[in-house]
Amino acid sequence: MAYQSKDLSVLAYANGFTLWHYTTVDSADTVDAGGYFNAASTMLRVGDIIVANVDAAGTLKGGLFLVSSNSAGTVDVNDMTQIGAADTR
Repeated sequence: MAYQSKDLSVLAYANGFTLWHYTTVDSADTVDAGGYFNAASTMLRVGDIIVANVDAAGTLKGGLFLVSSNSAGTVDVNDMTQIGAADTR
């Protein structure tokens, strides 16, 4: 699948920083691929954080992506930092 604008929403905004939420059936690796968020380049700024639910149709994972670059319409995010990687109890 590809980026879907309807699945990106603002959670909070302050001092030029935006905290976003994004949900997708895509894997974290797919979302992390360069250019995945290019269609949102006018909204995303370097340093913004995206709270994400990925692989929503499979084994759901949650985590954080940091917008590491946004230049000339090309957006890159760092690898997802997963939240709650294991459930041992």
